[in-house]
Amino acid sequence: MARAQGAVDKRRVILDAAIHVFARRGFHSCRVSDVADEAGVAYGLVYHYFRSKEEILNTLFTERWQLMLDAIVEIDSRELSAREKLHEVAGFIIDSYRHEPDLMKVIIVEVTRAANTFGRHHLEKISEAYDLIAGIVEQARADGSFKATIPAEFAAMCFYGAIEQLLSAWIFEVLPGTDEDFEHAKGLVVDAICGGLEAEPAATLAGQ
Repeated sequence: MARAQGAVDKRRVILDAAIHVFARRGFHSCRVSDVADEAGVAYGLVYHYFRSKEEILNTLFTERWQLMLDAIVEIDSRELSAREKLHEVAGFIIDSYRHEPDLMKVIIVEVTRAANTFGRHHLEKISEAYDLIAGIVEQARADGSFKATIPAEFAAMCFYGAIEQLLSAWIFEVLPGTDEDFEHAKGLVVDAICGGLEAEPAATLAGQ
């Protein structure tokens, strides 16, 4: 049992080291030996757990992305309005960056925005997030709280795209990244997107 636990720990150490190396130097600029040095393990041990640095990146992405998908499903199961659900989703993603900036940087820069390489390879998994967000929007379109004229899939892409652009601005230090900025951004991005999605109240329409 202890031996198995040690194996898991070594694998985790390698993955954590890869996060920092990929974030600091860029995935394409580093080698497996750089990951091994960062992890403080023998070069060959990395290959014991992973066939290549590509497999390491794939693993990092798959683990983190699945956590986000699970979070969106859990948020959607709550008795909340669509705006409240989208605020929770935005909050989860922004907090993920706040607590693990290097990992989120790697995922965005090296995977989701790498259209010709990793992004294309993981397109089906990436699309699952859009589909889940679109499901939240579709419920609101059905009950009349969101405009029926804006397709749910389009709204989902705008919503996630706005959040990813925010993360990119923090990654490249275009925007300040204090805790206050992170909290404020959660509401701003939801207000910006939902402001265009929400149907006008009947009373407003009647008064025109």
